Amino acid sequence: MLWLQVIFLGSCLPLSFGAPTYQRKSSKRTYGNATESQYRANAVKEAFQFSWHGYKTYAFPHDELHPVSNTYSDSRNGWGASAVDALSTALVMELPDVVNEIIDFIPTINFAVTSDQVSLFETTIRYLGGMLAGYDLLKGPLSSLAVNDSNVDALLTQAKNLADILAYAFDTPTGIPHNGLYIESKTTDNSPDNGLATTGTLVLEWTHLSDLTGNTTYADLSQKAESYLLNPQPASSEPFPGLVGTNINITTGLFEDATGGWVGGDDSFYEYLIKMFVYDTSRFKEYRDRWIAAADSTIANLTSHPTTRPDLTFVAMFDSTRLILESEHLACFDGGNFLLGGEVLGRQDYIDYGLALVNGCHDTYASTATGIGPEVFSWDPNSVPADQSAFFQANGFYITNSIYDLRPEVLESYYYAYRITGDTKYQDWAWDAFVAINTTTRANSGFSEIENVNTPGGGAKDDFQESFWFAEVMKYAYIIHAPDAEWQVNSEGKNKWVFNTEAHPLKVAGPPI
Repeated sequence: MLWLQVIFLGSCLPLSFGAPTYQRKSSKRTYGNATESQYRANAVKEAFQFSWHGYKTYAFPHDELHPVSNTYSDSRNGWGASAVDALSTALVMELPDVVNEIIDFIPTINFAVTSDQVSLFETTIRYLGGMLAGYDLLKGPLSSLAVNDSNVDALLTQAKNLADILAYAFDTPTGIPHNGLYIESKTTDNSPDNGLATTGTLVLEWTHLSDLTGNTTYADLSQKAESYLLNPQPASSEPFPGLVGTNINITTGLFEDATGGWVGGDDSFYEYLIKMFVYDTSRFKEYRDRWIAAADSTIANLTSHPTTRPDLTFVAMFDSTRLILESEHLACFDGGNFLLGGEVLGRQDYIDYGLALVNGCHDTYASTATGIGPEVFSWDPNSVPADQSAFFQANGFYITNSIYDLRPEVLESYYYAYRITGDTKYQDWAWDAFVAINTTTRANSGFSEIENVNTPGGGAKDDFQESFWFAEVMKYAYIIHAPDAEWQVNSEGKNKWVFNTEAHPLKVAGPPI
């Protein structure tokens, strides 16, 4: 089987540890008549098809596959999250059978029906983003893959239907939305506050929906909520210029703390600032300026080098001006975000810093028994567990949460590093990561979370395959080896598409930078 060949060949490929460099290369090694990149892309495509077949057989149209027990769950309201999340990846892989299965299904979803709480944030990035990306790609460069054009039009119709159902979330004194919704009764969880990421990661998808439909309401709602994040109050909630706290009061619009970072709960707010500028340079200069402020403050104030590995660069968390020497797999998108910002703004310092961050996150993968990085790690020399002292001395970090949740962020940053520098080292790193993930997490009918990345074999499998496995892990692992295409990140900053935080490519509204 192909996946067995992948494991064998991957074990022969060396890991690279070179210092970050900014150079473009074009050399390719070959396996027989196929280039190495083609071979690797086909191996990732096989993993996607294997997990899609398992999902289709045992879980569809439910949200997630349980790949060990061959059962399913509905943690995203039972609307078929894995199918919608898989659409844009099936498109860029040019798998017409899968594409048409999904677009046959999407018009049948009734987004008005669910008894479970709805996350405005998760629903926006997965469902709304997935349908808008499918619409853009099928109305544009991949239009030939759709059998029924009416299904393509239905993607936009369903996106509008979903946004109309969710829009009452913004009906608050400030316009800052509630995140926890009960849509059948049009009520909320009554939380007094919302988070930085859950408020600040709506604007790309809702603005794009307005641009496609001509109805400005969706953009207006999301941009009004964003305005409180762009102009944070009180001043104490911004301990460093551009870096803000995590929780915002829905009634007053005031931040309630000054604790945060590039980690979960805050991460994609910063991600979207520069991506909104990529989306439309004429409308979102303020977003660009706030990203620059955050980026400069991060470099100046949050940069941290482990005492045992000063060659590595990590970004610390903060509590006011006190640094917390801890980070997460989720935060490892930051290297890619700095690289994107550096390329579109013509800033070599951001590119160099992004590559240093990519190098640090690569170390979290290369240092473990499985070759996969942990969920949470620290480099605080005052809190090293006794049983990880030697590990910390050698690798510069120690593990505080050892699971791997099928997360994509390290692969995501490898992708940006390769696209912007052309250095094939990053393709090799992505291949190493894919081989490790393919070897360690593959289960009966798909790929499963694992409990311990630093034990051979990964320990127990938790029997859950997140929908973002299809949208993100499979996409980044594939497109880093795939041929150039208009939706790929452009090495000169002239991007025609921008990826949402779920890796769904959306067509930019303004001219390429």
